[in-house]
Amino acid sequence: VLSSSLPRLVREFVAQNNTSQIKHVIQILSQEFALSQHPHSRKGGLIGLAACSIALGKDSGLYLKELIEPVLTCFNDADSRLRYYACEALYNIVKVARGSVLPHFNVLFDGLSKLAADPDPNVKSGSELLDRLLKDIVTESNQFDLVGFIPLLRERIYSNNQYARQFIISWILVLESVPDINLLDYLPEILDGLFQILGDNSKEIRKMCEVALGEFLKEIKKNPSSVKFAEMANILVIHCQAADDLIQLTAMCWMREFIQLAGRVMLPYSSGILTAVLPCLSYDDRKKNIKEVANVCNQSLMKLVIPEDDEMDEAKQSMTLLAEPTSEESLSKPEAASSGESLSELDITALNQPLSFPCSSERIQVTLNLDGIVQVLDCHLHDTSIGMMTRIAVLKWLYHLYIKTPRKMFRHTDSLFPILLRTLSDESDEVILKDLEVLAEIASSPAGQTEGHGPSDSSDVRPGLVELHVPGRAGQLSSSGTKGLECSPSTPTMNSYFYKFMINLLKRFSSERKLLETRGAFIIRQLCLLLNAENIFHSMADILLREEDLKFASTMVHTLNTILLTSSELFQLRNQLKDLKTPESRNLFCCLYRSWCHNPVTTVSLCFLTQNYKHAYDLIQKLYPLGVFCETGLEVKCILPASPSSSSPLADLRLQLLDVKNNPYLIKALYGLLMLLPQSSAFQLLSHRLQCVPNPELMQTADSTKPSAGFKRMTASNIDYTELLQHFEKVQNKHLEARHQRAGRAEQLDRRVVL
Repeated sequence: VLSSSLPRLVREFVAQNNTSQIKHVIQILSQEFALSQHPHSRKGGLIGLAACSIALGKDSGLYLKELIEPVLTCFNDADSRLRYYACEALYNIVKVARGSVLPHFNVLFDGLSKLAADPDPNVKSGSELLDRLLKDIVTESNQFDLVGFIPLLRERIYSNNQYARQFIISWILVLESVPDINLLDYLPEILDGLFQILGDNSKEIRKMCEVALGEFLKEIKKNPSSVKFAEMANILVIHCQAADDLIQLTAMCWMREFIQLAGRVMLPYSSGILTAVLPCLSYDDRKKNIKEVANVCNQSLMKLVIPEDDEMDEAKQSMTLLAEPTSEESLSKPEAASSGESLSELDITALNQPLSFPCSSERIQVTLNLDGIVQVLDCHLHDTSIGMMTRIAVLKWLYHLYIKTPRKMFRHTDSLFPILLRTLSDESDEVILKDLEVLAEIASSPAGQTEGHGPSDSSDVRPGLVELHVPGRAGQLSSSGTKGLECSPSTPTMNSYFYKFMINLLKRFSSERKLLETRGAFIIRQLCLLLNAENIFHSMADILLREEDLKFASTMVHTLNTILLTSSELFQLRNQLKDLKTPESRNLFCCLYRSWCHNPVTTVSLCFLTQNYKHAYDLIQKLYPLGVFCETGLEVKCILPASPSSSSPLADLRLQLLDVKNNPYLIKALYGLLMLLPQSSAFQLLSHRLQCVPNPELMQTADSTKPSAGFKRMTASNIDYTELLQHFEKVQNKHLEARHQRAGRAEQLDRRVVL
């Protein structure tokens, strides 16, 4: 009856323009049939509503609300056959109405999203037909209400059902393909949901989502000026830390593009980005792709920090840039501006406070959140579980920040200093090298002399104890900084942190003897390259002069002396000590000598190095009465001119042995050493060499009466050698007393054990 008489009745009402009767018919079909308690009545009502819509034709758009609502209600029917009939009825209604259904799109989409997850295959098949029809209508129309649809899409995108997710992604792909629909404007609303769908267990859904994200990224690259980078930054930060490799890699690729396209707009999110990126730098080959992309992100972000970030106080500092970058160069040269606020990097609620990326005629203010960055870097340095490459990257960041923003960084130096010192115990030489670069920059930067930025531990710093040689530097600190990303420290100037660094370094060597044994020479040699070698030896000698742990002082002096004699990095310093003609060189010699007195062998070797042969002879005369040389005989071998090494700084003493007449105290000193040495390899080595000393009478020549051109002074002027000798005796007596005390304590302990 419905299929035959109803259409004819409806067409008559249409011809008469009798809208009240039409609504009455639809109401009866809805209330008494489609919404009836009896399944057969509901089925008949659905068929009747579809027939009514067909009969209405183009006028069906006037009654769509009344036609659609009862059908959508039947989508929730417990009977799968009725759900199928409802789907079929709605298909016919939509097919007739076409574009007129768009005002009702949200309710249709909501109903279809439920049917997409229907367990009945017939219902699902029917919903797919309806879905394709609706997509065709949306594609053809230019009246689609995207603004009204986005809230529903944002809600449905978090569905965990695979079929619902597939349905959502398919619609996103369709909307993205329509030229008149700009879905990119609303990407921040759905980006988080897309990344969650990317982690679906279904390969097909993951692939669809990957394609959708790829299309969005292509659109972003084409139109960066219309992209709301700031609103999506936190979303990417979160998913860059995802456990799923595909999600993490995709998010990291997006982050790379965002940093390169948006430039300094990403600076307020630097700490969050670093939190996500830094751990990835230590990934192994199983995650090689993620590691490579993370490395690009890290390098690109580092380049965004510029000297201008250090010009003003953080509360006032800001940068103004053109929002539409035309090249990487234009992104790196923003124009000056007024203040701006940084956003929380990891707080997703910040997404509710959008920072839109402006059009080319507008400007945006960004501020470097240095406090947040330093906090992240400090946290990673304290984390002992992080990989070597991450630690190196952290130290590179710290070095870069001290170069680009020294004034602001020195506000954090007191908190960073302890962990930087502890990092010297790292297992990796490369990490230690980078750590030393940071410490050297802290110790030499002119910004470290600014009032209020000095060392907090004032007890460690002893003003006036040593007068350091401070090389001049043109322009103590320019407002824009003077160093680039990859440059090494320039000629160092010693600031208030230099002496603190030396004190704490020696304290670390004292408390961690293994570090001194395994890395001590390596660390000091590298510091001599990064800083001024004379200042390092001068300050360490001054500190060791007051060291209460005499055993450590002796060991440390021996280490420094070995470095001084053998290190190629100290060639210039050795030459300076060989020529004691200037006040500076004599001052350095006296300073070193007083500390070198902690170890008799090093004291003698220093005299040999500086060609103070008479004083060396005088020292050797004091050694036997003090009873100290027999304990250190094994150390003598390394300083003997009889050493087989031709590159030893003391090797030139061999040639001076030929000039017996002009170097009598050299020969006397060496024979004195020989007499004190026990029978050992050192004794045999020196004895064999001295046997080669020629007879002075055989060396007579015609001009032998003239002073030798190579004649070296026996003593340097303006140096009180008597006072130095007395100081040597005083220090050695202290060591002798300390040894007796240790021996006494050991004897008492043995007695207690026996008792």
